[in-house]
Amino acid sequence: MTITSPSFANGTDIPARFTCDGADVNPALRFGDIPAGTISLALIVDDPDSPSGEFAHWLVWNIPPALTEIPEAVTKADWPAGVVEGTNDFPQTGWGGPCPGKGRHRYRFTLYALNTLLELPPTTTKPELLATLSDKIISQSKLSGLYQRPQ
Repeated sequence: MTITSPSFANGTDIPARFTCDGADVNPALRFGDIPAGTISLALIVDDPDSPSGEFAHWLVWNIPPALTEIPEAVTKADWPAGVVEGTNDFPQTGWGGPCPGKGRHRYRFTLYALNTLLELPPTTTKPELLATLSDKIISQSKLSGLYQRPQ
């Protein structure tokens, strides 16, 4: 299974457009080689370098496995029926772009192939989502980007 972005290459800088210093919209994402038996996909975007611990920027689940791309600047109205965006650590639902206080931070885009749909409300947080995923993951893949705010 793969997750890539036409907006930045794995391990490289995330353009400012996708951060608090720009338009603060999500980058486009592409998915490939989804395993047979996948019922839904889930996506977690987080910052493991946050001083407060892993900071969640985006939580999305019940993504249909046939969906091969999330467009840039996706809105709630753009999602297929049944897709849910959870509560990030800002706290808000939807995308919250990189906005590190100091230094260059890593941002992980982790895609999960799941053997079920998830019955979770939009108030679900990253720890709650991860606890629910633990026995439902068929496969996972990561894309990483970097961001440091202008000085």
